[in-house]
Amino acid sequence: MTRIARAMATLALCFAALPALAHGPTPQKAEEKITIAAPPAKVWAALKEFGDVSWNPAIKKVAASGGNDPAAGATRTITLATGDLVEGLDEYSDKDMSYGYRLATENVQVFPVSFYSATIAVAPWGEGSEVTWIGRFYRGDTSNFPPDNLNDEAAVKAMTQFLQEGLKGLKAKVEGQG
Repeated sequence: MTRIARAMATLALCFAALPALAHGPTPQKAEEKITIAAPPAKVWAALKEFGDVSWNPAIKKVAASGGNDPAAGATRTITLATGDLVEGLDEYSDKDMSYGYRLATENVQVFPVSFYSATIAVAPWGEGSEVTWIGRFYRGDTSNFPPDNLNDEAAVKAMTQFLQEGLKGLKAKVEGQG
């Protein structure tokens, strides 16, 4: 092998290794479900107003505009114990008893994610209902070496806890315990 061929082979190996070194953030997902001893229509009635999250104990207050109409630019600002997040409604189906929304304004000091989108849906389940809440997100620090409080594990933990607490609150409200 000539020197030039060896140099080219070495260069090719170096370039092939670059993608492995620059890994960046990967999409994360949290999915939580809960069964509720009530018909789907009753569960949906408690859940369906995008601007009313009184069923979620993690949310201290909410300010909303645009109702349930994504075309009207429906948004809500939710206040958690640590501060505010702004969310925008992307899709809404009264018929399918579901809606999807996304983080409109990043605030990693409040919630350790740089972006999220979520869907929540109600479906019949036996004699009652099942609510599924799915969040897809990226960690708070999208650099290659995020601090522990903004890494993938912190983001997954925060999102999972938020979904679980919200679903427990919804169950308590609908079943008459909250």
